[in-house]
Amino acid sequence: IAATPVGERLLRTARHPSAHQLGEAHSFDDVYEAADSFADVYAEIAERVVAAATATGHALYAVPGSPLVLERTVAALRGDERVAVDVLPAVSFLDVVWARLGIDPVEAGVRLVDGHEFATAAAGVGGALLVAHTHANWVLSDIKLAIDDAGSGELDATPVVLLHHLGTPAEQIVHTTWAEMDRVLAADHLTSLYVPALGVPAAAGYARFHALARTLRERCPWDIEQTHESLVPYLIEETYEVVDAIAALGGAGEGEGEGAGDEHLIEELGDLLYQIEFHATIAEQQGRFTIADVTQGIHDKLVRRHPHVFGSVAADDAETVLTNWDAIKRAEKQRSSVFEGIPGSLPALNYAHAVQKKAAKLGFDWPDVAGALPKIAEEADELLAAEPGDQPEEAGDLLFAVVNVLRHLGIDPESALRAAANKFRSRFEQVEQLAGARGIDLHAADLATLDALWDEVKAPG
Repeated sequence: IAATPVGERLLRTARHPSAHQLGEAHSFDDVYEAADSFADVYAEIAERVVAAATATGHALYAVPGSPLVLERTVAALRGDERVAVDVLPAVSFLDVVWARLGIDPVEAGVRLVDGHEFATAAAGVGGALLVAHTHANWVLSDIKLAIDDAGSGELDATPVVLLHHLGTPAEQIVHTTWAEMDRVLAADHLTSLYVPALGVPAAAGYARFHALARTLRERCPWDIEQTHESLVPYLIEETYEVVDAIAALGGAGEGEGEGAGDEHLIEELGDLLYQIEFHATIAEQQGRFTIADVTQGIHDKLVRRHPHVFGSVAADDAETVLTNWDAIKRAEKQRSSVFEGIPGSLPALNYAHAVQKKAAKLGFDWPDVAGALPKIAEEADELLAAEPGDQPEEAGDLLFAVVNVLRHLGIDPESALRAAANKFRSRFEQVEQLAGARGIDLHAADLATLDALWDEVKAPG
Protein backbone atom coordinates (compact mmCIF):
# COMPACT_ATOMS: atom_id res chain seq x y z
CA ILE A 1 0.00 0.00 0.00
CA ALA A 2 2.82 2.39 0.91
CA ALA A 3 4.24 2.07 -2.61
CA THR A 4 0.96 3.10 -4.21
CA PRO A 5 0.33 6.84 -4.67
CA VAL A 6 -2.77 8.09 -2.86
CA GLY A 7 -4.44 9.16 -6.09
CA GLU A 8 -4.36 5.57 -7.32
CA ARG A 9 -5.80 3.99 -4.18
CA LEU A 10 -9.42 3.18 -4.98
CA LEU A 11 -12.14 1.88 -2.67
CA ARG A 12 -15.40 0.34 -3.83
CA THR A 13 -16.96 1.77 -0.67
CA ALA A 14 -15.73 3.53 2.43
CA ARG A 15 -18.79 2.30 4.33
CA HIS A 16 -17.05 -0.66 5.89
CA PRO A 17 -15.26 -1.16 9.24
CA SER A 18 -12.00 -2.11 7.51
CA ALA A 19 -11.93 0.71 4.95
CA HIS A 20 -9.65 2.90 7.11
CA GLN A 21 -6.83 0.38 6.74
CA LEU A 22 -6.20 1.59 3.20
CA GLY A 23 -5.38 5.05 4.47
CA GLU A 24 -6.23 8.03 2.29
CA ALA A 25 -8.04 6.76 -0.81
CA HIS A 26 -10.79 7.64 -3.26
CA SER A 27 -14.09 5.78 -2.76
CA PHE A 28 -16.88 5.19 -5.24
CA ASP A 29 -19.72 5.80 -2.83
CA ASP A 30 -20.89 8.68 -5.01
CA VAL A 31 -21.65 6.17 -7.78
CA TYR A 32 -24.11 4.34 -5.53
CA GLU A 33 -26.00 7.57 -4.96
CA ALA A 34 -26.17 8.59 -8.63
CA ALA A 35 -26.75 5.33 -10.52
CA ASP A 36 -30.21 3.96 -11.27
CA SER A 37 -29.41 0.30 -10.58
CA PHE A 38 -26.72 -1.86 -9.01
CA ALA A 39 -25.76 -3.17 -12.45
CA ASP A 40 -25.04 0.44 -13.45
CA VAL A 41 -23.07 0.96 -10.23
CA TYR A 42 -20.78 -2.00 -10.89
CA ALA A 43 -20.28 -1.10 -14.55
CA GLU A 44 -19.42 2.52 -13.73
CA ILE A 45 -16.97 1.58 -10.96
CA ALA A 46 -15.20 -0.93 -13.19
CA GLU A 47 -14.92 1.69 -15.93
CA ARG A 48 -13.43 4.24 -13.53
CA VAL A 49 -10.89 1.72 -12.22
CA VAL A 50 -9.82 0.91 -15.77
CA ALA A 51 -9.50 4.64 -16.54
CA ALA A 52 -7.33 5.21 -13.47
CA ALA A 53 -5.08 2.25 -14.26
CA THR A 54 -4.78 3.30 -17.90
CA ALA A 55 -3.88 6.88 -16.99
CA THR A 56 -1.07 6.02 -14.56
CA GLY A 57 -0.15 2.48 -15.51
CA HIS A 58 -1.12 1.12 -12.10
CA ALA A 59 -3.98 1.31 -9.58
CA LEU A 60 -4.80 -0.39 -6.30
CA TYR A 61 -8.49 -1.26 -6.04
CA ALA A 62 -9.74 -2.52 -2.67
CA VAL A 63 -13.06 -4.18 -1.90
CA PRO A 64 -14.55 -5.37 1.41
CA GLY A 65 -13.60 -8.97 2.22
CA SER A 66 -12.51 -11.38 -0.46
CA PRO A 67 -12.32 -9.96 -4.00
CA LEU A 68 -13.56 -13.31 -5.35
CA VAL A 69 -16.76 -13.60 -3.29
CA LEU A 70 -19.79 -11.93 -4.90
CA GLU A 71 -17.70 -9.01 -6.18
CA ARG A 72 -19.25 -7.96 -9.50
CA THR A 73 -16.75 -5.18 -10.11
CA VAL A 74 -13.79 -7.54 -9.73
CA ALA A 75 -15.44 -10.02 -12.07
CA ALA A 76 -15.90 -7.23 -14.63
CA LEU A 77 -12.27 -6.13 -14.30
CA ARG A 78 -10.98 -9.67 -14.68
CA GLY A 79 -12.90 -9.96 -17.92
CA ASP A 80 -11.73 -6.60 -19.30
CA GLU A 81 -8.98 -7.02 -21.90
CA ARG A 82 -7.79 -3.43 -21.43
CA VAL A 83 -6.15 -4.17 -18.07
CA ALA A 84 -4.13 -6.92 -16.44
CA VAL A 85 -5.53 -7.79 -13.01
CA ASP A 86 -3.63 -9.29 -10.09
CA VAL A 87 -6.02 -10.57 -7.40
CA LEU A 88 -4.62 -10.50 -3.87
CA PRO A 89 -6.40 -12.98 -1.55
CA ALA A 90 -8.13 -11.68 1.56
CA VAL A 91 -10.31 -12.97 4.38
CA SER A 92 -13.98 -13.12 3.45
CA PHE A 93 -16.97 -12.37 5.66
CA LEU A 94 -17.82 -16.03 5.10
CA ASP A 95 -15.18 -17.15 7.58
CA VAL A 96 -16.86 -15.16 10.35
CA VAL A 97 -20.30 -16.37 9.23
CA TRP A 98 -19.38 -20.05 9.47
CA ALA A 99 -17.81 -19.46 12.88
CA ARG A 100 -20.87 -17.70 14.25
CA LEU A 101 -23.26 -20.27 12.81
CA GLY A 102 -21.04 -23.13 13.94
CA ILE A 103 -21.39 -25.06 10.70
CA ASP A 104 -19.23 -26.60 8.01
CA PRO A 105 -20.61 -25.08 4.80
CA VAL A 106 -19.40 -28.04 2.73
CA GLU A 107 -21.06 -30.62 4.96
CA ALA A 108 -24.22 -28.50 5.20
CA GLY A 109 -24.29 -27.97 1.43
CA VAL A 110 -24.77 -24.22 1.78
CA ARG A 111 -25.32 -22.29 -1.43
CA LEU A 112 -24.16 -18.66 -1.49
CA VAL A 113 -26.42 -16.30 -3.48
CA ASP A 114 -26.74 -12.56 -4.06
CA GLY A 115 -29.86 -11.04 -2.49
CA HIS A 116 -30.48 -8.99 -5.63
CA GLU A 117 -30.57 -12.13 -7.74
CA PHE A 118 -32.34 -14.39 -5.26
CA ALA A 119 -35.30 -15.24 -7.50
CA THR A 120 -33.11 -16.68 -10.23
CA ALA A 121 -30.05 -17.75 -8.23
CA ALA A 122 -32.14 -19.72 -5.72
CA ALA A 123 -34.66 -21.06 -8.22
CA GLY A 124 -35.22 -24.75 -7.59
CA VAL A 125 -32.94 -24.80 -4.53
CA GLY A 126 -34.54 -26.20 -1.40
CA GLY A 127 -31.52 -26.63 0.89
CA ALA A 128 -29.42 -24.27 2.99
CA LEU A 129 -28.77 -20.79 1.63
CA LEU A 130 -26.56 -17.90 2.67
CA VAL A 131 -27.87 -14.73 1.09
CA ALA A 132 -25.47 -11.78 0.87
CA HIS A 133 -26.14 -8.17 -0.17
CA THR A 134 -29.34 -8.01 1.88
CA HIS A 135 -28.51 -4.39 2.63
CA ALA A 136 -32.06 -3.07 3.13
CA ASN A 137 -35.39 -4.30 4.40
CA TRP A 138 -36.93 -4.01 0.94
CA VAL A 139 -34.34 -6.52 -0.30
CA LEU A 140 -35.48 -8.94 2.40
CA SER A 141 -39.10 -8.27 1.38
CA ASP A 142 -38.27 -9.06 -2.24
CA ILE A 143 -36.67 -12.32 -1.17
CA LYS A 144 -39.88 -13.26 0.62
CA LEU A 145 -41.85 -12.39 -2.49
CA ALA A 146 -39.74 -14.74 -4.61
CA ILE A 147 -41.09 -17.79 -2.79
CA ASP A 148 -44.46 -19.32 -3.62
CA ASP A 149 -45.80 -21.83 -1.13
CA ALA A 150 -49.16 -22.11 -2.92
CA GLY A 151 -50.96 -20.26 -0.14
CA SER A 152 -50.27 -22.87 2.52
CA GLY A 153 -48.54 -20.42 4.86
CA GLU A 154 -46.18 -23.17 6.00
CA LEU A 155 -43.15 -21.21 4.81
CA ASP A 156 -43.88 -18.36 7.23
CA ALA A 157 -42.61 -20.39 10.20
CA THR A 158 -39.35 -21.45 8.48
CA PRO A 159 -36.41 -20.55 10.78
CA VAL A 160 -33.88 -18.04 9.41
CA VAL A 161 -30.91 -16.23 10.89
CA LEU A 162 -30.02 -12.58 10.29
CA LEU A 163 -26.27 -11.92 10.59
CA HIS A 164 -25.71 -8.24 11.29
CA HIS A 165 -22.39 -6.37 11.69
CA LEU A 166 -20.42 -9.55 12.39
CA GLY A 167 -17.04 -8.99 14.01
CA THR A 168 -17.90 -5.50 15.21
CA PRO A 169 -19.10 -4.16 18.59
CA ALA A 170 -22.59 -3.83 17.04
CA GLU A 171 -22.77 -7.52 16.08
CA GLN A 172 -26.23 -9.10 16.16
CA ILE A 173 -27.24 -12.69 15.39
CA VAL A 174 -31.02 -12.75 15.24
CA HIS A 175 -32.91 -16.03 15.00
CA THR A 176 -36.32 -15.33 13.51
CA THR A 177 -38.75 -16.68 10.90
CA TRP A 178 -39.30 -16.23 7.19
CA ALA A 179 -42.43 -14.16 7.85
CA GLU A 180 -40.65 -11.74 10.20
CA MET A 181 -37.19 -11.43 8.68
CA ASP A 182 -37.81 -8.00 7.10
CA ARG A 183 -39.27 -6.58 10.33
CA VAL A 184 -36.91 -7.43 13.18
CA LEU A 185 -33.98 -5.09 12.48
CA ALA A 186 -32.85 -2.30 10.17
CA ALA A 187 -30.80 -4.12 7.55
CA ASP A 188 -27.77 -2.41 6.02
CA HIS A 189 -24.65 -3.20 3.99
CA LEU A 190 -23.33 -5.44 6.80
CA THR A 191 -26.40 -7.69 6.94
CA SER A 192 -26.68 -11.22 5.56
CA LEU A 193 -29.38 -13.89 5.74
CA TYR A 194 -28.93 -17.58 6.50
CA VAL A 195 -31.70 -20.05 5.68
CA PRO A 196 -30.90 -23.53 7.10
CA ALA A 197 -33.51 -25.32 4.95
CA LEU A 198 -35.73 -23.53 2.49
CA GLY A 199 -37.87 -26.49 1.46
CA VAL A 200 -39.81 -24.46 -1.11
CA PRO A 201 -38.33 -23.41 -4.48
CA ALA A 202 -38.07 -19.75 -5.37
CA ALA A 203 -40.69 -18.42 -7.81
CA ALA A 204 -38.48 -16.71 -10.34
CA GLY A 205 -41.24 -15.61 -12.72
CA TYR A 206 -43.11 -13.15 -10.54
CA ALA A 207 -39.94 -11.83 -8.92
CA ARG A 208 -38.55 -10.98 -12.37
CA PHE A 209 -41.81 -9.19 -13.14
CA HIS A 210 -41.57 -7.30 -9.83
CA ALA A 211 -37.98 -6.29 -10.61
CA LEU A 212 -39.05 -5.11 -14.07
CA ALA A 213 -41.74 -2.87 -12.59
CA ARG A 214 -39.15 -1.26 -10.32
CA THR A 215 -36.70 -0.80 -13.21
CA LEU A 216 -39.33 0.91 -15.36
CA ARG A 217 -40.31 3.14 -12.46
CA GLU A 218 -36.67 4.16 -12.00
CA ARG A 219 -35.62 4.53 -15.62
CA CYS A 220 -38.61 5.19 -17.90
CA PRO A 221 -39.49 8.93 -18.09
CA TRP A 222 -43.22 8.21 -18.42
CA ASP A 223 -43.33 5.70 -15.55
CA ILE A 224 -41.36 8.05 -13.30
CA GLU A 225 -43.98 10.81 -13.71
CA GLN A 226 -46.97 8.65 -12.74
CA THR A 227 -48.86 8.86 -9.44
CA HIS A 228 -51.62 6.79 -7.89
CA GLU A 229 -54.11 9.39 -9.16
CA SER A 230 -52.76 9.58 -12.72
CA LEU A 231 -52.93 5.79 -13.07
CA VAL A 232 -56.63 5.49 -12.16
CA PRO A 233 -57.90 5.77 -15.78
CA TYR A 234 -55.49 3.03 -16.86
CA LEU A 235 -56.57 0.79 -13.99
CA ILE A 236 -60.22 1.18 -15.03
CA GLU A 237 -59.42 0.71 -18.71
CA GLU A 238 -57.39 -2.44 -18.13
CA THR A 239 -60.15 -3.86 -15.93
CA TYR A 240 -62.72 -3.44 -18.69
CA GLU A 241 -60.33 -4.92 -21.23
CA VAL A 242 -60.14 -8.03 -19.04
CA VAL A 243 -63.95 -8.12 -19.03
CA ASP A 244 -63.97 -7.92 -22.83
CA ALA A 245 -61.39 -10.71 -23.06
CA ILE A 246 -63.51 -12.93 -20.81
CA ALA A 247 -66.58 -12.20 -22.92
CA ALA A 248 -64.61 -13.16 -26.03
CA LEU A 249 -63.83 -16.61 -24.62
CA GLY A 250 -67.24 -17.90 -25.66
CA GLY A 251 -67.48 -21.57 -24.78
CA ALA A 252 -63.83 -21.96 -23.86
CA GLY A 253 -63.38 -24.17 -20.84
CA GLU A 254 -66.78 -25.82 -21.35
CA GLY A 255 -65.76 -28.29 -24.00
CA GLU A 256 -66.47 -25.91 -26.91
CA GLY A 257 -63.38 -24.44 -28.51
CA GLU A 258 -61.32 -25.01 -25.40
CA GLY A 259 -58.40 -22.60 -25.25
CA ALA A 260 -59.99 -20.14 -27.69
CA GLY A 261 -59.15 -16.59 -26.63
CA ASP A 262 -56.76 -17.68 -23.88
CA GLU A 263 -53.84 -15.72 -25.30
CA HIS A 264 -55.92 -12.55 -25.32
CA LEU A 265 -57.08 -13.11 -21.74
CA ILE A 266 -53.52 -13.86 -20.60
CA GLU A 267 -52.35 -10.59 -22.14
CA GLU A 268 -55.13 -8.52 -20.56
CA LEU A 269 -54.71 -10.14 -17.13
CA GLY A 270 -51.02 -9.29 -17.37
CA ASP A 271 -51.82 -5.66 -18.17
CA LEU A 272 -54.12 -5.48 -15.16
CA LEU A 273 -51.55 -7.17 -12.92
CA TYR A 274 -48.98 -4.60 -13.98
CA GLN A 275 -51.28 -1.80 -12.82
CA ILE A 276 -51.43 -3.40 -9.37
CA GLU A 277 -47.66 -3.87 -9.32
CA PHE A 278 -47.21 -0.26 -10.49
CA HIS A 279 -49.21 1.12 -7.54
CA ALA A 280 -47.27 -1.10 -5.11
CA THR A 281 -43.95 0.06 -6.59
CA ILE A 282 -44.89 3.71 -6.14
CA ALA A 283 -45.82 3.02 -2.51
CA GLU A 284 -42.57 1.11 -1.99
CA GLN A 285 -40.53 4.07 -3.23
CA GLN A 286 -42.43 6.31 -0.82
CA GLY A 287 -41.62 3.93 2.05
CA ARG A 288 -45.27 3.15 2.76
CA PHE A 289 -45.76 -0.50 1.78
CA THR A 290 -44.60 -3.11 -0.74
CA ILE A 291 -46.22 -5.72 -2.97
CA ALA A 292 -45.31 -8.23 -0.25
CA ASP A 293 -47.64 -6.36 2.12
CA VAL A 294 -50.39 -6.47 -0.51
CA THR A 295 -50.08 -10.21 -1.12
CA GLN A 296 -49.73 -10.95 2.60
CA GLY A 297 -52.82 -8.88 3.37
CA ILE A 298 -55.06 -10.57 0.83
CA HIS A 299 -53.69 -13.99 1.78
CA ASP A 300 -54.52 -13.47 5.45
CA LYS A 301 -57.96 -11.99 4.68
CA LEU A 302 -58.92 -14.91 2.47
CA VAL A 303 -57.85 -17.37 5.15
CA ARG A 304 -59.98 -15.54 7.72
CA ARG A 305 -62.98 -15.37 5.37
CA HIS A 306 -62.83 -19.11 4.57
CA PRO A 307 -63.17 -20.81 7.98
CA HIS A 308 -64.91 -23.72 6.21
CA VAL A 309 -61.62 -24.39 4.40
CA PHE A 310 -59.00 -23.42 6.99
CA GLY A 311 -61.02 -23.92 10.19
CA SER A 312 -63.78 -26.05 11.66
CA VAL A 313 -66.82 -24.17 10.33
CA ALA A 314 -69.19 -26.21 8.16
CA ALA A 315 -70.37 -24.77 4.84
CA ASP A 316 -71.80 -27.19 2.30
CA ASP A 317 -73.19 -24.67 -0.20
CA ALA A 318 -72.34 -21.30 -1.72
CA GLU A 319 -75.15 -19.51 0.16
CA THR A 320 -73.72 -20.54 3.52
CA VAL A 321 -70.24 -19.44 2.41
CA LEU A 322 -71.57 -15.96 1.53
CA THR A 323 -73.48 -15.72 4.82
CA ASN A 324 -70.34 -16.58 6.80
CA TRP A 325 -68.29 -14.17 4.68
CA ASP A 326 -70.65 -11.27 5.43
CA ALA A 327 -70.72 -12.07 9.16
CA ILE A 328 -66.92 -12.17 9.36
CA LYS A 329 -66.66 -8.97 7.33
CA ARG A 330 -69.09 -7.15 9.63
CA ALA A 331 -67.10 -8.23 12.67
CA GLU A 332 -63.85 -7.04 11.07
CA LYS A 333 -65.06 -3.69 9.77
CA GLN A 334 -67.39 -2.59 12.58
CA ARG A 335 -69.21 -0.26 10.20
CA SER A 336 -71.94 2.14 11.27
CA SER A 337 -74.02 1.72 8.09
CA VAL A 338 -74.86 -1.25 5.92
CA PHE A 339 -73.85 0.83 2.88
CA GLU A 340 -70.28 1.50 4.04
CA GLY A 341 -67.78 -0.19 1.80
CA ILE A 342 -69.77 0.22 -1.44
CA PRO A 343 -67.40 2.06 -3.81
CA GLY A 344 -68.96 5.35 -4.85
CA SER A 345 -67.07 5.21 -8.17
CA LEU A 346 -68.90 2.06 -9.35
CA PRO A 347 -70.79 2.38 -12.65
CA ALA A 348 -74.31 3.62 -11.84
CA LEU A 349 -76.11 0.35 -12.63
CA ASN A 350 -73.68 -1.65 -10.50
CA TYR A 351 -73.92 0.94 -7.73
CA ALA A 352 -77.73 0.73 -7.68
CA HIS A 353 -77.54 -3.07 -7.67
CA ALA A 354 -75.09 -3.07 -4.72
CA VAL A 355 -77.18 -0.60 -2.69
CA GLN A 356 -80.32 -2.70 -3.19
CA LYS A 357 -78.53 -5.90 -2.17
CA LYS A 358 -77.28 -4.32 1.05
CA ALA A 359 -80.78 -3.10 1.97
CA ALA A 360 -82.26 -6.49 1.10
CA LYS A 361 -79.93 -8.20 3.57
CA LEU A 362 -81.70 -6.26 6.32
CA GLY A 363 -85.10 -7.43 5.04
CA PHE A 364 -86.05 -4.23 3.19
CA ASP A 365 -87.10 -5.92 -0.06
CA TRP A 366 -89.99 -7.39 -2.00
CA PRO A 367 -90.45 -11.10 -1.28
CA ASP A 368 -90.18 -11.89 -5.01
CA VAL A 369 -90.11 -10.31 -8.46
CA ALA A 370 -93.91 -10.09 -8.54
CA GLY A 371 -93.74 -7.27 -6.01
CA ALA A 372 -90.95 -5.41 -7.78
CA LEU A 373 -92.28 -5.60 -11.35
CA PRO A 374 -95.28 -3.21 -11.01
CA LYS A 375 -92.92 -0.47 -9.83
CA ILE A 376 -91.58 -0.18 -13.39
CA ALA A 377 -94.98 0.85 -14.74
CA GLU A 378 -95.57 3.11 -11.73
CA GLU A 379 -92.26 4.92 -12.20
CA ALA A 380 -92.81 5.17 -15.98
CA ASP A 381 -96.17 6.90 -15.39
CA GLU A 382 -94.52 9.32 -12.93
CA LEU A 383 -91.85 10.13 -15.48
CA LEU A 384 -94.43 10.95 -18.16
CA ALA A 385 -96.39 13.12 -15.74
CA ALA A 386 -93.36 14.95 -14.34
CA GLU A 387 -92.43 18.56 -15.03
CA PRO A 388 -89.25 18.97 -17.14
CA GLY A 389 -87.21 19.93 -14.11
CA ASP A 390 -88.29 16.78 -12.26
CA GLN A 391 -87.78 14.36 -15.15
CA PRO A 392 -84.12 13.49 -14.40
CA GLU A 393 -85.04 12.35 -10.88
CA GLU A 394 -88.05 10.38 -12.12
CA ALA A 395 -85.91 8.80 -14.87
CA GLY A 396 -83.48 7.68 -12.20
CA ASP A 397 -86.32 6.14 -10.21
CA LEU A 398 -87.41 4.24 -13.32
CA LEU A 399 -83.93 2.87 -13.90
CA PHE A 400 -83.67 1.98 -10.21
CA ALA A 401 -86.93 0.01 -10.46
CA VAL A 402 -85.64 -1.88 -13.51
CA VAL A 403 -82.44 -2.76 -11.64
CA ASN A 404 -84.55 -4.05 -8.75
CA VAL A 405 -86.47 -6.38 -11.05
CA LEU A 406 -83.29 -7.68 -12.63
CA ARG A 407 -81.81 -8.29 -9.18
CA HIS A 408 -84.78 -10.45 -8.24
CA LEU A 409 -84.29 -12.41 -11.45
CA GLY A 410 -80.60 -12.92 -10.73
CA ILE A 411 -79.54 -10.83 -13.75
CA ASP A 412 -76.59 -8.47 -13.56
CA PRO A 413 -77.90 -5.11 -14.87
CA GLU A 414 -74.56 -3.91 -16.24
CA SER A 415 -74.07 -7.12 -18.24
CA ALA A 416 -77.66 -7.14 -19.43
CA LEU A 417 -77.57 -3.55 -20.68
CA ARG A 418 -74.18 -4.06 -22.29
CA ALA A 419 -75.46 -7.16 -24.10
CA ALA A 420 -78.54 -5.26 -25.30
CA ALA A 421 -76.40 -2.35 -26.54
CA ASN A 422 -74.04 -4.74 -28.33
CA LYS A 423 -77.02 -6.52 -29.94
CA PHE A 424 -78.45 -3.21 -31.11
CA ARG A 425 -75.06 -2.12 -32.47
CA SER A 426 -74.57 -5.39 -34.32
CA ARG A 427 -78.01 -5.23 -35.94
CA PHE A 428 -77.65 -1.60 -36.92
CA GLU A 429 -74.26 -2.31 -38.48
CA GLN A 430 -76.08 -4.92 -40.59
CA VAL A 431 -78.63 -2.26 -41.50
CA GLU A 432 -75.75 -0.04 -42.66
CA GLN A 433 -74.30 -2.86 -44.76
CA LEU A 434 -77.71 -3.70 -46.28
CA ALA A 435 -78.36 -0.05 -47.09
CA GLY A 436 -74.94 0.29 -48.68
CA ALA A 437 -75.52 -2.77 -50.84
CA ARG A 438 -78.81 -1.25 -52.10
CA GLY A 439 -77.49 2.24 -52.59
CA ILE A 440 -79.63 3.73 -49.80
CA ASP A 441 -78.28 6.88 -48.09
CA LEU A 442 -79.08 6.33 -44.42
CA HIS A 443 -78.59 10.02 -43.63
CA ALA A 444 -81.37 10.90 -46.07
CA ALA A 445 -83.63 7.88 -45.46
CA ASP A 446 -86.93 8.31 -43.60
CA LEU A 447 -88.00 6.31 -40.56
CA ALA A 448 -90.14 3.92 -42.60
CA THR A 449 -87.15 2.95 -44.75
CA LEU A 450 -84.94 2.47 -41.71
CA ASP A 451 -87.63 0.43 -39.95
CA ALA A 452 -88.07 -1.83 -42.97
CA LEU A 453 -84.32 -2.48 -43.14
CA TRP A 454 -84.31 -3.17 -39.39
CA ASP A 455 -87.15 -5.70 -39.65
CA GLU A 456 -85.37 -7.40 -42.55
CA VAL A 457 -82.20 -7.74 -40.49
CA LYS A 458 -84.14 -9.11 -37.50
CA ALA A 459 -86.02 -11.67 -39.58
CA PRO A 460 -84.90 -15.27 -38.83
CA GLY A 461 -82.70 -17.02 -41.38
